[in-house]
Amino acid sequence: MSCLFPLAVRGSEGLYMVNGPPSFTESTAFQRDSGKNCKAVAFSKDGSLFAWCNGEKVNVVNVTRAELLHSFDLPKTVCLEFSPKNNVLATWQAYATAKDGTAGVPNLQLLDLRTGKCLKAFIQKKMQNWCPCWADDESICARNVNNEVHFFENNNFNTIANKLHLQKVSDFVLSPGAQPTKVAVYVPGSKGAPSFVRLYQYPNFGGPQSALANKSFFKADKVTMLWNKKATAVLVIASTEVDKTGASYYGEQTLHYLAANGESAVVQLPKNGPIYDVAWSPNSVEFCAVYGFMPAKATVFNLKCDPVFDFGTGPRNAAYYSPHGHVLVLAGFGNLRGQMEVWDVKNYKLISKPVASDSTYFAWCPDGEHIVTATCAPRLRVSNGYKIWHYTGSVLRSHEVPSDEEMWQVLWQPFPDGVFPEKAVRYQAVPSELPSAEPRPAQAYRPPALRNKPVTSSKLHEDEPPQNMKPHLGGSDKPLSKTALKNQRKHEAKKAAKQEAKADANQGPAQANPPQNALQNAVPAVTTGDPEVDKKIKNLKKKLKAIEQLKEQAAAGKQLEKNQVEKIQKEAALLKELEDLELGV
Repeated sequence: MSCLFPLAVRGSEGLYMVNGPPSFTESTAFQRDSGKNCKAVAFSKDGSLFAWCNGEKVNVVNVTRAELLHSFDLPKTVCLEFSPKNNVLATWQAYATAKDGTAGVPNLQLLDLRTGKCLKAFIQKKMQNWCPCWADDESICARNVNNEVHFFENNNFNTIANKLHLQKVSDFVLSPGAQPTKVAVYVPGSKGAPSFVRLYQYPNFGGPQSALANKSFFKADKVTMLWNKKATAVLVIASTEVDKTGASYYGEQTLHYLAANGESAVVQLPKNGPIYDVAWSPNSVEFCAVYGFMPAKATVFNLKCDPVFDFGTGPRNAAYYSPHGHVLVLAGFGNLRGQMEVWDVKNYKLISKPVASDSTYFAWCPDGEHIVTATCAPRLRVSNGYKIWHYTGSVLRSHEVPSDEEMWQVLWQPFPDGVFPEKAVRYQAVPSELPSAEPRPAQAYRPPALRNKPVTSSKLHEDEPPQNMKPHLGGSDKPLSKTALKNQRKHEAKKAAKQEAKADANQGPAQANPPQNALQNAVPAVTTGDPEVDKKIKNLKKKLKAIEQLKEQAAAGKQLEKNQVEKIQKEAALLKELEDLELGV
């Protein structure tokens, strides 16, 4: 290990950088800015440049050479972002109209980092989605203007090269990676029409027929669109602000899948409740969803939206894949206690279960080995600080700011893909000079009358264990097709029925007095030796059971439908038919 990956720390003590493992010393490559008014910081995508606004100026430095490149007179800047190839710095400050009510000055600046001049300034009133989006090679830049998407080419912001005209585009996301660039756009529904997400390939915007894929849905006030790394598919989390059934405080969420080849599907989540988080694996062929009323489920799905591995239930609301995709962290932050589960994704084995209490932030280091968790203001104003962990659960560095100070943000310096090779997964905790962060388990309150009596465990929910959902055939690791899976299930059901029939035939008078609970729970299956007759008997019993339930509902005062009343009237005929079949045994 070498200290190649600094961590930027911003707070009331100023802005400084800390070297990563193993030294954790303050970086001399970046001179501390002690101003107490640092509002925004940003690294470039490759980590070579760093920008910050200290309330007086926006400064840009080359991190590797420790050299100040530019200083811009933009003291009110609150958002900063670099273009992917470091040609442009975008800055945003709050929009304000003039005193006489006329339009204010442009507040979104696009600055040329080679010349230091302003390429273009726009009026951008909302902070949400303030930053233009670039393709990774900067050949295209796009921004949403009055519900249509404007495209600029090669950072020429004086000419709109293309427009995407759709009725009221609310949001859009450009695909990552190489050309051709694809665009995912979201149009909210209105006047009874559904909302929809469409995928286009730039610059083919000739209408619905030119779209690569289309997915429409009701129940969506807002959506989150997530491209995978290879730009082959998008996951769409559609959310409503209010759950009209009253089942959830969080509103309602659904998860949809759209592929660039035109396929689309609703991802079936086996537990009801909110969708807390969805994350693509860096391999682009799997994704993890955390969902359901607490304790939440977490499941990995493949590109057919079939479950691959179910992590069971637990106190969690977030999922984070390591940069190489070989380790997955499931965590419960915010209103949960900070429990983390670190999993080896290839073998689906649990590596460690550290606890980072009161954490408001989590991020993987670009080396895929280390993690930072932090408690930041204004989310929490006490016990601010950060911890650097190895994923095996060891705390390597713990820093808490003085009680009269605040920490607002921590940020790893990014690195291009491929700088850090993937290492084999470790299970043994790495050595650390700091004590284990395992908190003492809190003892539940017990009234004095019960304190000398044995503890009886009572759980509100039974936790579901993890299980591999990938079906196997003849030891092959390849998932089965839907038809093969259906046939396999049929075969297993037949086999089970045969075994049951055999067991019943063997149980003669020897078991004359079975236990009482066995009589209640198990009705012996009557077999005739003819599978067709057995099937008829089974179906008749099923119908008679349904009639019994309808009669109970009617007795309880429920108004039955016409077809339900007709079902009850058929009871005598069904009983006669069943009797005839069973007499032939």
